[in-house]
Amino acid sequence: MVGFGMNGMPFYVDRNDFPFPALRYKETTPEIQALYEKQKGNWKLLTKEEKNALYRANYCQTFAEFNAPTGEWMEIVGYGLILCSLGVGLFILMKLFVTTELPKSFKPSWVRAQMRRQIDLQVNPITGLSSNWDYEKNDWKVKTWNTPPNPFIKCPDDE
Repeated sequence: MVGFGMNGMPFYVDRNDFPFPALRYKETTPEIQALYEKQKGNWKLLTKEEKNALYRANYCQTFAEFNAPTGEWMEIVGYGLILCSLGVGLFILMKLFVTTELPKSFKPSWVRAQMRRQIDLQVNPITGLSSNWDYEKNDWKVKTWNTPPNPFIKCPDDE
């Protein structure tokens, strides 16, 4: 059986959304032509092998065959894991051989001293750090989950 096909062009393709291709899968041979003549009669007279031969003459694969999973996802996951492991390995190599110790300006005591200086100098008093500081109470105006600790309280790691 032939149909309109995917776009009316004469080519063969097995697809769910176009179940009848525009061409038969195999070319007509004398054996297949004899089966085509026999199928015009009573189908109960056809054997199972003849029905299968007719189906394979018209179609390359059954719906179950061309809808079966290919296992391609395992290859994709494998390549993804290889790329992730290469990234982790590169990160470890960078940590071991490229990065150095952080400068002293990253230490918490230095950050607190810098914050104290910014508050003392009233840096950016409209929208910045100084706008949230209450100079009379010497503490933050509003304390939320992301409010930094009071920079004027002495901590053990202060120098």
